[in-house]
Amino acid sequence: MKAIILAAGRGSRMGLLTKSQPKCMTTLFGKKLINWQISALHNKHISEIGIVVGYLKKNFKFKKKYFYNDNWENSNMVASLLMADTWLKRGTSIISYSDIVYEKKIINQLVKARGDIIITYDKNWLDLWKLRFDNPLDDAESFRVRDGILYDIGQKVKNVNCIEGQYMGLLKFTKNGWLKISTFLQSLSKDTINTLDMTTLLKKLIEKKFTINCIAINGNWLEVDTESDLKIYRQKFDKQFLKVDYNA
Repeated sequence: MKAIILAAGRGSRMGLLTKSQPKCMTTLFGKKLINWQISALHNKHISEIGIVVGYLKKNFKFKKKYFYNDNWENSNMVASLLMADTWLKRGTSIISYSDIVYEKKIINQLVKARGDIIITYDKNWLDLWKLRFDNPLDDAESFRVRDGILYDIGQKVKNVNCIEGQYMGLLKFTKNGWLKISTFLQSLSKDTINTLDMTTLLKKLIEKKFTINCIAINGNWLEVDTESDLKIYRQKFDKQFLKVDYNA
């Protein structure tokens, strides 16, 4: 099993913090975001970690496998993921956004879970979103699960009851799962692929009757989307909030 961190974008909503560094290089609790991810992904079941880079790719000095999305300014996350197509076709892979931090236990749950396409989601999402937004519905979208299978995601809603959790940006694809996804992507134009974020892809896969298994977690992760997020987390939490080996 391998892991791929998607780190090609700049993260323009971080403002000046990403003027001279990629978003995943910003620091939270004394550690860069990407180091938090690498710490959590270091797992006896994960043999290698690859990173998809684009913006300021020379800033990445880790001894990892690199994939390059040189069109990062004009494409989105799915296009970045396609840069690692050869890896994904070789076996099971964990996929991680580069602007989230999470405890190792969540990765262990994802590793052990069965299914060709699996995502994690936070059932206690609302507590975190209330800290981050005056109105959580300004950012949150629909998310509904039935018998552990995702059947709705990515719709704007007017009621939190339509949101059973928050998709976190952690996924697992088996070789077979990715082959099915890549076959579907081949039916789309390059321009369409370049516009696809992961949530929109998941929504399209549901429409095509793909089975997407879901793992529920209860907090112990954070998404860093703005400088305001960093300030809130530094005020409300500390590194012990994440049960990760801080020295890894």
